[in-house]
Amino acid sequence: MDWQGQKLAEQLMQILLLAFAVVAFATGYALGSFQKMMLIYASGVVITTLVTVPNWPFFNRHPLKWLDPSEAEKHPKPQTANSSVKKKISKK
Repeated sequence: MDWQGQKLAEQLMQILLLAFAVVAFATGYALGSFQKMMLIYASGVVITTLVTVPNWPFFNRHPLKWLDPSEAEKHPKPQTANSSVKKKISKK
C-alpha cells in the first residue's frame, strides 16, 4: 500500500464508520431497538474492515520508485556530527 493508498484507506474508514453509525442510530431509534442498532453498527465495522484492511489494487495506484543499489552507493548517507561541546554552567 502506497502513501496515497494509506490516506484513501483512512478516509474510507472514517466515512464508512460515520455512515454506518448514523444509519444504525436512526434505525435503532425508529424501531426502538438497541439490539438492532448494535447489529447494524457491528455489521458496518466488519464491512469497513473488509474494505480498508486488505491491500486492494486500488490502494497501489502510486507506487514508490526505489533507488537502484548502484546509485545508492554513489550517494552515501550523511554522517551525524557528534558534538562533545559542553555548555558551561555559571554559578552566581
